[in-house]
Amino acid sequence: MKSLRYFFALLFSVCFTAYSFAQNTGIIRGTVRDKNTQEALVGAVVALEGTQIGASTDVDGNFKIENVTVGSYNVVATLVGYQSLTKFNINVTSGNDQIFTFELAEEANTLEEVKLTTDRERSAAVADIITPLSTQSLTTEEIRNNPGGNFDISKVVQALPGVGGSTGGGGFRNDIIIRGGAPNENVYYLDGIEIPVINHFSTQGSAGGPVGMLNVSFIEDVKLSTSAFDARYDNALASVLQFKQREGNPERFSGNFRLSGTEVSLTTEGKISPKTTFLASARRSYLQFLFRLIDLPIRPDYWDFQYKVSHKFNKKTTLTAIGIGAIDEFGFGVPRESTPENEYTLRSVPSIEQWNYTFGLGLKHLIENGYINIALSRNMFNNQLDRFEDKDIGNEAKRILRSRSQEIENKFRIDVNKFVNGWKFSFGAVAQYVKFENDIYNRIRKNPDVVFTYKGGIDFFRYGAFGQLSRAFFDNRLGISAGLRTDMNSFTTKGNNPLETLSPRLSLSYSLSEKWNVSASVGSYFKTPVYTILGYRDATGKLANKDARYTQSVHYVAGLEFLPKTSTRFTLEGFYKNYSRYPVSVRDGISLANQGGEFGSIGNEAVTTDGLGRAYGLEFYFQQKLTKNFYAVFSYTFVRSEFAGKDGKFVASAWDNRHLISGIFGYKFKRGWELGLKHRFAGGSPYTPFDLATSRANYLSLGTGFLDFSQLNSLRLGAFNQTDLRIDKKWNLKRFTFDFFIDIQNLLSFKNPSYPSYTFKRNEESTAFLSTDGQPLQQDGSNAIPLILDTPSGSAIPSLGFIIEF
Repeated sequence: MKSLRYFFALLFSVCFTAYSFAQNTGIIRGTVRDKNTQEALVGAVVALEGTQIGASTDVDGNFKIENVTVGSYNVVATLVGYQSLTKFNINVTSGNDQIFTFELAEEANTLEEVKLTTDRERSAAVADIITPLSTQSLTTEEIRNNPGGNFDISKVVQALPGVGGSTGGGGFRNDIIIRGGAPNENVYYLDGIEIPVINHFSTQGSAGGPVGMLNVSFIEDVKLSTSAFDARYDNALASVLQFKQREGNPERFSGNFRLSGTEVSLTTEGKISPKTTFLASARRSYLQFLFRLIDLPIRPDYWDFQYKVSHKFNKKTTLTAIGIGAIDEFGFGVPRESTPENEYTLRSVPSIEQWNYTFGLGLKHLIENGYINIALSRNMFNNQLDRFEDKDIGNEAKRILRSRSQEIENKFRIDVNKFVNGWKFSFGAVAQYVKFENDIYNRIRKNPDVVFTYKGGIDFFRYGAFGQLSRAFFDNRLGISAGLRTDMNSFTTKGNNPLETLSPRLSLSYSLSEKWNVSASVGSYFKTPVYTILGYRDATGKLANKDARYTQSVHYVAGLEFLPKTSTRFTLEGFYKNYSRYPVSVRDGISLANQGGEFGSIGNEAVTTDGLGRAYGLEFYFQQKLTKNFYAVFSYTFVRSEFAGKDGKFVASAWDNRHLISGIFGYKFKRGWELGLKHRFAGGSPYTPFDLATSRANYLSLGTGFLDFSQLNSLRLGAFNQTDLRIDKKWNLKRFTFDFFIDIQNLLSFKNPSYPSYTFKRNEESTAFLSTDGQPLQQDGSNAIPLILDTPSGSAIPSLGFIIEF
């Protein structure tokens, strides 16, 4: 202990000495481009708001502002003939350069029009007049300092309007549920490359999981569209989430090292050659050690990796290579104390081994009045699940579940984008080769035995084409955008009919004044059934779901936007989504809209695609960007989500939370201190009670209760509440920044609900099950004492950590 005290004393002395003689300045650098053509803009002025400090862009559109005193700034880019643009809350440190890109839109033709629209477009609004509807954005600083976010983008997004999470497990999972739609209705793009998996321990066919994979240090900004999707994006029913990565440092090697209560990570960046930069990172979890320490039986363990390499051939052509991957293991250990809760977890949750990766190449080539994007990518997801009766791992006679599956996609995308005389148009195509393999043994119930087994694979092609056209009229007051898309495949019965998925969409927006905008949109969107559905084979080995059709959702949205000043934004939107062709379980007769909240996979069964659904609601959003060291966000969403199964009766879906509230408050103090506070509220999630007789007869063999689907989602959990606190303190040294942070999730220890669990009562020592007659338990549970566990989570979870930028 004495040596440890000496070590910390020495560390403090070194840090204090370095701090005392530090040059507390940093660097802001980046590029300014034309938003519509992607051409570099020469002579643009980039300045710190409210100061005389700034720089002009060179012949390549690059700028560099040196000797900036550390702190937070709003940075403004201006150029004659273009609308000015502000980047808010740029946190300058001495450790890492702040690197980002401005994309400026052309102004109207006359000086009067320039003045009129400049004030409007410099606001906190995240979109232009063409497509302002149902769009929100986040910067890297908003993600990094989000209270309770733990640098996890998937958690941070849940603070935006219309966005909920899976609250039935105490808020543990990262399922992104948008406007009452399923987690697998969202699509994710990283620098134009689609990434199907963004969470560790992902539920196959659903995309949710408890921990996000993306490294926030790579991210420049995040754009979320919850309707009015551009026609270039396929397979989206609920949202398109675009992650834009920044460039690596073009002058020197730098990076950051992060150590927190759950993980350790290293990010590096720099230049490989005068025209080539890189970003690379690796992260390792040590949750398994933490959970062993607090005597939880689960042992989650993961790695993830990410990289980006950019090479500029010339002023017109840039090649980018990106990659992201993860290795996940979810096992079990024997707890020191066997409780009913630990016993249930050991019996009911499968062990998981997963790995996944996505890598891609993106080529951008500038042409006259526009540019061409070409992307080639490959992604693979490997999923292994095992569960055994009575925890007898490895005993095949007691196996409940064995699942081995792989999803592989090879994709080619091309799009052409032009801007001519005020008309913006794009068109393109996508082609994919898909391979899916599945090997399943699943004992559904016992007494009588119901077992599904099948092994097989499928491979097929997917292809589609799109066109998008937009234009602003009446001095940029009226914006109109229209798109058309179709998608086909070589697998399903009607997959090659382009009319099956013909999806038109139209958006309108109008500026009532400099501060008020109204918008409306209507669009039809399609999604292919998940691969677990398409690859399912019945007992005879026949593919059971070849007649499955694309799921359809038609959106109707209208909204109002108020921009009182450049840093403040209010929005109000109403939405209605009508679903058709939704998958319905043949076995249970229920919509798959009521599955997907657990680990493992969904869709491994025969389905019909004749289900219906609807989701509708209202959203209010307030955003205050950084002003006088203060920033704030507040959102309220009322949403109803209902789906019908075989009986045609609409019932509340698994995502029908009714009310979603989120608020974030942040303040930047002097001397590197920052405080963030967040609160989330969600109405109670629906759930289905247990069939008590069937559950008793099958618990010993299945390890879980059996749901009574005749009472589907007839009950509700209590409301979810969570308050999170984050405190940061930064020390800026010469070429180094040390950031110490405290992040406390559920600060007020709210007791948040979990779905009930079915088990049998155990003796006081928790070494064996009790029985009504004092005899050993019968296999059918007839002499067992059933117990429904209702175990809300209610502990504050503190996390201490630090980040060293170098």
